[in-house]
Amino acid sequence: MAKNPFYNALIALAYIVAIVSGLFWAPRILNFQQQSILYPMAALALLVCSVALMAYLFFYQPVILLLDGKRDEAAAFFLRTLGTFAAGTALILLVSILVNGGNA
Repeated sequence: MAKNPFYNALIALAYIVAIVSGLFWAPRILNFQQQSILYPMAALALLVCSVALMAYLFFYQPVILLLDGKRDEAAAFFLRTLGTFAAGTALILLVSILVNGGNA
């Protein structure tokens, strides 16, 4: 996506928030009641898509840097992306705990 590790991590977090929000709210809004064989198929397809996107966001730029012989830059880029993602995840968990009063 971007050559900025912070943007990559924020895009990953935004993607996760969007997918989870959609999966949480869509059944309530559309009144889905019945189960179907299509749900597990859609879940598996979503998993594959998510893994591919996360691999691209986390590994593409570091691999390019590594192939260019910039090992230290590749490691730093990956660690900045991972650190930003971890901080964002911690923030989401903290907000969730504060909003739900510990009843997550």
